[in-house]
Amino acid sequence: MLNVMRLRAVARKEILQIRRDVRSLALAFLLPALLLVLFGYAITWDVRDIRMAVVDMDGSAPSRALRDAFRSSGYFTVVAERERTAEVDGLLDRGSIRIALVIPPDFAEALNGGRAAPVQAIVDGSDANTAGIALAYAQAVVQTTSSRLRLAGAAGWPAASAECRVWYNEQLSSRNMIVPGLIAVIMMIIAAMLTSLTIAREWERGTMEQLAATPVTRAELILGKLLPYLAIGLVDVAVSSILGVLVFGVPFRGNLLLLAGLSVFFLIGALGFGMFISAVTRSQVLATQLAMVATFLPAFLLSGFMFSIDGMPPALRIVTYLIPARYFLVVTRGIFLKGVGVPELYGQGLLMVAFAIAGLALAWKAFRKDLE
Repeated sequence: MLNVMRLRAVARKEILQIRRDVRSLALAFLLPALLLVLFGYAITWDVRDIRMAVVDMDGSAPSRALRDAFRSSGYFTVVAERERTAEVDGLLDRGSIRIALVIPPDFAEALNGGRAAPVQAIVDGSDANTAGIALAYAQAVVQTTSSRLRLAGAAGWPAASAECRVWYNEQLSSRNMIVPGLIAVIMMIIAAMLTSLTIAREWERGTMEQLAATPVTRAELILGKLLPYLAIGLVDVAVSSILGVLVFGVPFRGNLLLLAGLSVFFLIGALGFGMFISAVTRSQVLATQLAMVATFLPAFLLSGFMFSIDGMPPALRIVTYLIPARYFLVVTRGIFLKGVGVPELYGQGLLMVAFAIAGLALAWKAFRKDLE
């Protein structure tokens, strides 16, 4: 049975240590907001203002309409116009442009004759991600413009248009997807790093033997040290969510209480994992380094935040099931963007409960020899 008085005493002792440690306070309250703002502005998958050159060998009204369509698309910036294809080689080599559009001499003739009117796009593939996105944008602009020109030039043909509707992220802004994911990744890192200092600090200050001599049980010690950091973690989640909405304009469509409840389970697991690292290493420096390596790389690379899990090799896809941030990332994106509830997040919730139990069990196991 837990003794509430002893539990409160351990928690109060930990709060006093946090208040006296400026580094812990900075880590607890400043670093999450700093990382969110830094990564939120630095990481983006939106590709705009793609520098391009145009080689218009037709000089007709349709070719000029196509050039204007690229200029007005919002994705391309025409920085050079050339008369021959060979003249764009140097621009691509120097990195002055990302893409060159080549319009053949018979472009208008082919359109007016009802034939295919191909145009050539020469793309700098040294940055594969940007090249793929630029090529997709270019194909969309060319197809839309060509269809409009054909319909305008064909008498008696009715005008046709395609209407698309995007759900959950209407502007297709990568920031709306990145910021909720960042909350999951950052909280995994911060929570583990916070508690990775707790037990190691006791060993380095020589106070662990005193704790071991008291009637405090392992469960009371673990929970007493964990509760203050759980409160700090919930404050960090709230602050990060507010920053995401106010600074980055990310919509929040879900239930705040549901986010808070699921955050509790996620934070308990991460905090317990940090305490496990602290108990095993018994060194603040080593514990901090190990917590960073064990949380940052897996959460950043294998949670689905940066790279799609479906595109990973089968072996890595299996490993991702062991990454808790994978499940909390689904929760944050679902609550922020989709406004989903318990029925949709039931599976992720159970997995985070399992993560919380596993984190506490690891911490409890690591304390066995220290307290007995």
